[in-house]
Amino acid sequence: MPRIPLARAALAGLGTLAVIAAAVQPVSAAPRTGRSEGPVAHAFSGAAAEYGVPRDLLIALGYSETHLDGHHGLPSQAGGYGVMHLVSNPDQHTLELASRLTGETPRELRTDTAANIRGGAAVLRAYADHAGLSRAERRDTGAWYPLLARYGGATDPATAKLYADTVYTFLAEGVTARTEGGEKLTLPARKVTPRRGARGSALAPAAQSPDYPSALWVPANPANYVVGRTAAISKVVIHVTEGSYAGTLSWFQNPAAQVSAHYVVRSSDGQITQTVREKDTAWHARSGNASGIGIEHEGYIDNPSWFTDAMYRSSAALTASICARYGIPKDRAHIVGHSEVPGNDHTDPGPNWNWTYYMQLVGGSTGGGTGGGEVQLSFPSYDTLRAGSTGAQVSAAQSLLEAQGFDVGTVDGSFGTKTTSAVTAFQKARGLGSDGVVGARTWTALLSAGSTPALSQGSTGAPVQRLQRALTAALGRTITADGEFGSGTQQAVRDYQTSRSLGVDGQVGPATWSALQAGRP
Repeated sequence: MPRIPLARAALAGLGTLAVIAAAVQPVSAAPRTGRSEGPVAHAFSGAAAEYGVPRDLLIALGYSETHLDGHHGLPSQAGGYGVMHLVSNPDQHTLELASRLTGETPRELRTDTAANIRGGAAVLRAYADHAGLSRAERRDTGAWYPLLARYGGATDPATAKLYADTVYTFLAEGVTARTEGGEKLTLPARKVTPRRGARGSALAPAAQSPDYPSALWVPANPANYVVGRTAAISKVVIHVTEGSYAGTLSWFQNPAAQVSAHYVVRSSDGQITQTVREKDTAWHARSGNASGIGIEHEGYIDNPSWFTDAMYRSSAALTASICARYGIPKDRAHIVGHSEVPGNDHTDPGPNWNWTYYMQLVGGSTGGGTGGGEVQLSFPSYDTLRAGSTGAQVSAAQSLLEAQGFDVGTVDGSFGTKTTSAVTAFQKARGLGSDGVVGARTWTALLSAGSTPALSQGSTGAPVQRLQRALTAALGRTITADGEFGSGTQQAVRDYQTSRSLGVDGQVGPATWSALQAGRP
C-alpha cells in the first residue's frame, strides 16, 4: 500500500473503511500482560500488545475522551460509546470500523469495557497502517499525533489540533483516574514530543474569539444556529457537554447535529472556545435560545471529576464578562442551568455542579444569603427540621433541594413556606411520606442524591463523601465525611445493608444506592 502523508490521513474521510478493515492485522492473538493489573489496566495492556499501539497513548486517549468512564453503555451527545468513545453517527463510524477489525459485535463494543478498549486500539492501528507507519515509527509515541487528530473525527484542522494536543498534554503531565468500577489507574508523566512538523502542518491553530478575546474561535456549522436574535440577551445558561471538549466542537460543526452553544469550556485547564457569535441564536436550550447565551462545560453530569477548579474559574470569568456587557444581574435567576429553562427535558449541569462556588466566583449572588461561602453539608448528626427551624442544617437542606431542582426561594437557613413546599415536592417525587418534615428518611434521600458509581474500600472523592453523609443520617451515628472509603465506612455500609435486608458485601452498588436514594426505612 502506498505511503500516505500523515497530515492528509489525519483529516481523511471514512470512505476507505473497507480497505482499512481488510489491511490491519493484530500483532498477537494472546498478548502477555501483568497479572497484578486491574481489569481496565489489563485491557489497555492487552490491546496495546495486540495491535502495536503505545499503551500510555491509549490510556491518555481514553482519559481525554471519557475519564475512563464507559457510562454504562450510554452514548455521548455525538453518538460515542465506551471508554474509547467509539462513534456511530451520520458522519463518523469508528464503532462500525472497530467491529469489522476486531470481530466484536457493536453491542459488545458499546457495553464491554475491555472490548471497547480493544476496538479503540484496532482503529488506531488501522489508521497507522493506512498511513504507512513502520514498526519503528509505531514505537515512537510522538509519531501518532496526526492519527489521534483523525481519531477525533474533526474535519476542521483547528479542532483536530485541539483534540490531539489535549491527549499529548495528558501524556506529558500524567493522569490518575478511577474507572467506573473503582479501579485506580495511574499514567506517570513522561517526556514526549509529538511529531507535528511538516506532516502535521495542516493542523492549524484556532483563531481568536470575536466576542471574548481570551477564547478561541472555531465556528459551528451554519445549519446548527440562526443568525440574529428575536429577543434581548437576558440570561446565561450553564450546560454539560456529555462528551469531550474537542468532540463537542466537532459535533457542532456537523450539520446533522442541529445543536450548538456559544462557548465550550475545557475541563483540564479551563480553555474556552467560542462556536457561535453572541449576537446570533445558538440552539442549546429550546425556550431559552432567543434570550440566552449558552456555555457548555466538558464532561458528564454523573462524574464530578470533570468539574475542575480551572474550569469553574475560567467559566465564571466568562459569565461575569457576559453579565457586565449585557447588564445581566449576577444572580441565580439570570444565571441558570439547562434543567431550569422552561420546556426542557435535560438534567444538566446536574447535582455535581457546585452552584455556590460558581456564583461566588462570578461575583454575584447565590440567592442564598450565605455570604458567598460554601454551604456546610457534613454534620455529626442530622436534626429533624420543620417549618420554623433555622440554622446551618436548614441551609444544607435548602441547598440540596435546590441542587435537585426544587425551588426553596432563597438558601437562607430559615425553614419557611417555600422550603416546606420544596420538601413536600421532593418527598412526593421520591415516594417518601409527604409531610414537609425533613427527618432521617428525607435526609438520607437528599444527601445521597446524585450519581451512583460503584464504590468499595479504597474509593475516594465526592461520591464517597455523599455516601458517608447519607449513612450518618440513615444509621443515626457519625460516619466521618472525609471522602475516603476506609474500614469504618465499609462497616457502616455493611450495617446499613444488614438493617435494610440487602445483600451484605460492604460495597455500594445499584441496590445500596437505590435504597439510600429512596430513604429506605
